Amino acid sequence: MLQIPPNCDLTLGLTRVATPDGAPHVWRTRIDERFLNPAGTVQGGFLAAVADSAMGAAAVAAVGERKVLVANTDLRIAFLRPVLAGSVLTCSATVVKSGSLVVFVEARIVDDDDVAVASASSTYVIRDRTE
Repeated sequence: MLQIPPNCDLTLGLTRVATPDGAPHVWRTRIDERFLNPAGTVQGGFLAAVADSAMGAAAVAAVGERKVLVANTDLRIAFLRPVLAGSVLTCSATVVKSGSLVVFVEARIVDDDDVAVASASSTYVIRDRTE
């Protein structure tokens, strides 16, 4: 059963893409004018937020059944080409290495034509939830 997405994912317009293995780390969003900069292309912070959401989901999934919180300790992103309103972006996150305290994740954002528009990497610290 899927969890209700957090408010940040709703604001970004992210929807989870079903994957054959059920991994929760592929997301899609349609770009509208709210996310454009004065030059008429997507603001870089929006792309960073999309990558962070996808990578965070992948980091949580990497620890299996453990109930955890993850915190992003760094985020590196490369903007590869401009994105215009109306584009549909897909962000896929892949765990590079997962340990008991830290998860290293990479993400790739592609446009409607499967052309890369951004790539990112991040490190997440894992903390057990106390409920």
